[in-house]
Parts: sequence; C-alpha cells; structure tokens
Amino acid sequence: MERQREDGHGYWLEWRLAVTENTKTLMLAKASEDLERETKLAEEEKVRTLSENVPPLQCAGLSLKDLKALCTKLHKQIDVVDEDRYNIEEKVKKNDLEIQSLSQKIFDLKGKFKRPTLRRVRISADAMLKALLGSTHKVSVDFKANLKSVKKEDEKEKTVEVTDWRKNIEAMSGMEGRKKKFDTSNA
Repeated sequence: MERQREDGHGYWLEWRLAVTENTKTLMLAKASEDLERETKLAEEEKVRTLSENVPPLQCAGLSLKDLKALCTKLHKQIDVVDEDRYNIEEKVKKNDLEIQSLSQKIFDLKGKFKRPTLRRVRISADAMLKALLGSTHKVSVDFKANLKSVKKEDEKEKTVEVTDWRKNIEAMSGMEGRKKKFDTSNA
C-alpha cells in the first residue's frame, strides 16, 4: 500500500519532482562542459592561426640595416592585411545592405496584393438567375415591371399664384365675415 501525504497526493509526485530536478541539473552540467570545450577549441584555433600567419621575430644579433629592412617588410605586410580587412568589411556592408533591401521588399510584398482592374460586366436578369440557380431552373423575371412609373412635371405648371396676404386675411382667419362686427375703427 502506498503511503499518502497530508494533502492527499502520493510520494510518487515527490519522486517525479526529484527526477525532474536531477535531469535539469544533469543538462546544465552537460551544457557547461560543452561551453568550456568550445571556448578551449576556439582559443587553440586562435593560437594555431597566429603561429601560421605571424612567425616569431628573431631580432637578436641583427644589424641596424637588417632591423630597418625587417621593419619595412612588416609594414608592407601590415598594409596588405589592412587592405584585405577593408575589402572584407566593404563586402560585408554591401551584403548587409542587400539583405536589408531584400527583406524590405519581402515585407512590402506580404502587405500588398496586386488587384486586377475590374471591368463592368453587363448581364441580363435571366442570365444572372441562371448563374445563381443553375441551368436546371428556367425562370424569367422582368424586374422593370415592378417599378413605379415616374412622370416629370414641368416647372411652368408649378407656378403658384402670388397674392397679397392682407386681402386674403379674412378667408384665412376662418371668421367668414364676422370680423366686421369687431372692427370698430371704420364706424
């Protein structure tokens, strides 16, 4: 029978956590060993390259003339190496600019799509229904038959008779002649 912890979980959970921690520790140890090995190999490669390209100087027992010749020879080598370094830097800059421009072109192409120019297509109502419903349905609809007919009225007929509003006040007031009873100014 498995022993239970106070919270109800078995000891297998603790064991699993311990295994996970142990695995993480082993992975970190392996990674640190690999890192040390890589740095050691890089240092050895650096020493080997320097020993090939730069032989040790033997200045002991040389005359002044020989030392000057050695210095001029070393200066010429320095100039050649400096030119090579400059050329390599320029190639790297050129490649970086090209990569950047190509990346920008890719970004632009992803954001934009070429849309074709659309032409207006005139299609009859029967052809539209045939395309929508399929060729099995034979329906003929006259859409223009359901439209109301609209007649344009001439503006000459719309001219309204303009009269003096003061003459028409009795008719508009709704008093129909009773106004005279109240009009005392004439009497």
